[in-house]
Amino acid sequence: MIDVANDTTILDIISSDSGLKFNVVAAIKSIEAKLAKSNTEYLSVTIGDKNPSCLCKILGSSSIHNFLKTVEPGTIVFVEGVTKDYKGVFSPEITFVRVLSDDEITRGNYLQKMTVCANEGVEALKVELNDMLATIGNKKLRLTATEAIKELGEEFYDKAAGISMHHAYKNGLLEHTVHTARAGKSLLPLYPFVDYDIAMAGLLLHDIGKVLEYTSDVVPQRTKVGVLQGHLVLGYRLIRKAAIQNKLDGEILERLEHILRSHHNDPEFGAVVRPATPEAVFVSLVDNLDAKMGMVEQLLRSTPCKNVFSEFHKGLEGKLLVLPNDLPNDSELD
Repeated sequence: MIDVANDTTILDIISSDSGLKFNVVAAIKSIEAKLAKSNTEYLSVTIGDKNPSCLCKILGSSSIHNFLKTVEPGTIVFVEGVTKDYKGVFSPEITFVRVLSDDEITRGNYLQKMTVCANEGVEALKVELNDMLATIGNKKLRLTATEAIKELGEEFYDKAAGISMHHAYKNGLLEHTVHTARAGKSLLPLYPFVDYDIAMAGLLLHDIGKVLEYTSDVVPQRTKVGVLQGHLVLGYRLIRKAAIQNKLDGEILERLEHILRSHHNDPEFGAVVRPATPEAVFVSLVDNLDAKMGMVEQLLRSTPCKNVFSEFHKGLEGKLLVLPNDLPNDSELD
């Protein structure tokens, strides 16, 4: 059996020169079969650890291609390869891969090493979440929001906010929720026609159904109920239960439920209806803002510094320019 003990990280690999042989323990983040221009199949495989990830392309004619087609996302593997660039983009070649045994994963503490967490401190995010809840002036609405989150316990703080698009890591739901509330609190004074209490409750609760939609695996996956119902329906049910228990006014509940069902804005992206209240329009836009910036942040963290642009990102519908750290300051521009 190959000794997997080493301190090499994905960051070491993507920061290295072309032609370097490497071996690393990583998690399979995603696997997608694609067709090349020649109409031959290849696999687009993303491997990563606690920090960045990197994309590898596996040709359909290789034994590694056939093996990886049987591997599920989230699997922890030992990988050997060679660093390479293809048309100016970092694209390492995998020469060997095998799945780690449960014993190897335990001895190497690889579950923890592979689990990506929120960038901000979780305890500080929890405090800020409670502070945001306290700003809701309507007592019954505040209790509805507070108790809906409280009933879910630590899962609300632990779960991801997505699988691949944005905040797709442990504590990602908490981070995304606080970020949207933080942005909303700053922006709401600009729009006095938007009811603060309903909008803030909507921001804090809009993705609450994701607690039930996603697993707690190294690479989050959809649960059975998540596939069958989705987080908009699941969140709607959670909020209605908490609202009934706290005797929330029917008109306010209707507007809050509308936010949950419409915050994806477009039925093509899962919305039950389009936003049709000032608060729903506001929450949908703020949610989309933080989701998009979460994508940007992840690409900035994961793209090798020698690349000018990131890989194509489906959520951003394009590539992202990776800005250098040494941009000129004002004095240098004079």
